[in-house]
Parts: sequence; structure tokens; C-alpha cells
Amino acid sequence: MIAPEWLWIPITIGAALAQTGRNAAQRHLTPILGTLGATLVRFLYGLPFALAWLCAVALVGDFQLPAPNVPFLWWILVSSVAQIAATALLLRVMAERNFALGTAYAKTEVVQVALFGLIFLGDPLTSVTLIAIAFSTVGVMLLAPIDRKRPLRTLIAGWTTRSALLGIASGTGFGIAAVGYRGAALALEGVAFPMAAACTLVAAQALQTLLLGGWLLARNSEVVARVLREWRKSLFAGLMGATASACWFTAMAIEPAAHVRTLALVEILFSYALSWRYFRERVSRSELTGMLLLMAGLVVVTLAR
Repeated sequence: MIAPEWLWIPITIGAALAQTGRNAAQRHLTPILGTLGATLVRFLYGLPFALAWLCAVALVGDFQLPAPNVPFLWWILVSSVAQIAATALLLRVMAERNFALGTAYAKTEVVQVALFGLIFLGDPLTSVTLIAIAFSTVGVMLLAPIDRKRPLRTLIAGWTTRSALLGIASGTGFGIAAVGYRGAALALEGVAFPMAAACTLVAAQALQTLLLGGWLLARNSEVVARVLREWRKSLFAGLMGATASACWFTAMAIEPAAHVRTLALVEILFSYALSWRYFRERVSRSELTGMLLLMAGLVVVTLAR
């Protein structure tokens, strides 16, 4: 039996796995639905699964549905808007030629989460946490440069490129959203963390569906029509999105968002493991260094208690 204080670790790893599946599904849908249409899929088709999860948590845990309060609603609003913007920016980065570099800069989210968590929630930043974040961030950036022969030069010189700026902006949005969702769960004082996380998930998915769906209906209803027509392909993206979000919210209801989002970088290692296993891709020296730094950061953050 895993102790409650360690439960966030397997939950976060599960979230990273589900997010890998969701990103792949959304990327496949982007050419068909466009950036905003693929973003809507995540929320619209994830909502039924989120509601099912809330019902399951309430029944299994015999929990009562908590009454929302003003801080909870405020955090949900801010986080939902930030996540919509971040998702759209990330999908735009995926469509760029400099995809790898833009995605690497999006992972600066980890640093931004730590800063936002300290400012808005008072989550402590210990020296051990900072070391884990530094190792992990540098490791990720070494894994995704464009010029494999000069990775550091590419990253340093690329800060002002369009892909880099989009990636950093995406990381900012996801950072605000992560901290905000933790703030929403904590605002439901006296509510067990599984129920607080499930309520946060449903409220966020419902609001995001209304905001983005309503905006698209007013501006370009054909996009919404295409999203509805592609329901078969979209269901998997919705399921994976809701699963990932349920895991993220639950983990962040237990542990500071900076720890959760740092461990979430294990997603990068999953991608490399698949590439090596199925495509026999060779790993360069800089990539190997990046992997070692990333793994060091993940080990440090899981032991930083």
C-alpha cells in the first residue's frame, strides 16, 4: 500500500502517460480541425469522462458534492482561460518547422510553475527542489535542440525565434493553469483531495467547453460542426485528456505543483524509450547527457520530502 504522501508519484506518472496519448491524438486532429478545433476536442469530449470520474469518486468514497466558493470559482476561471491559451499555443508550436526547439522552450513551464506557486500559493521552494528543476530543465533542453552538433548554441541563440516565443508563452499558460488548479482544489477546504480534484476537473472542463465552444460558434461555426462530425476520432483524445487532467489535479491536490510538473517531465523519457525500442534511433552524446540530467532531476524531486 502506497502511503498518502507518496501517492502523487504514481498518479503523476500515469498523467504523463495519458498526456502522451492525448498529444498524439490532438496533433493528428489539428490538420482536420485547425488549432482551435483540436483544442476544443480536448475539453468537449473530455467533459463526459470527467463527469463519470466525479460520479465514481463520489460513490466509491461516499463523498458529498461540496458547495463552490468565490476563491474556487476565481481560480477555475483564471486557470481555464490560461489552459485554453496554452493548449492552442502548444498546438501552434507543433505546426511550426522548429517544433523540437519550440517544445523544449514550452518545458520552461516547470520553472514558471515554481515561481507562480511561490507567489500565489506560498508553496515553498527548497534548495533541493530548485536543484531538481534546474537539472530537469537543462536536461529537457539538451534533448530537443535543432542542431545536434551545437545544442547549447542553438538554444541560446534561439530565444528570440518565433517557435521559442510561442513555446515560452505556452509554458507560461500551463504554469498559471497548474498553479490555479491546485489553488482551486485547496480552496475547497475540508474536502477530501480526490473529491476536490474531481470537482475542479469538471468545473474546468465545463467552463472551457462553454468559453471556447461559444467563441467558435460566434466566430466560425463551421469549426464546431467539423469537431462534431469527427466525434469518433475525437473520443480517444477526450478520454486521454480527461484521464491526464484527473491525474494532474489529484496529484496537485496532494503535492505542490512544482514537484508534480517536474516529475511530469518523465514523459520525455517515455518518448525516447519508444523511439529507441521501435525505431532503433541512435542517441547522441548531448541527448545522453540530457537524459542523465533529466533522470537526476526526477530522482531528486521524488526524494525531496
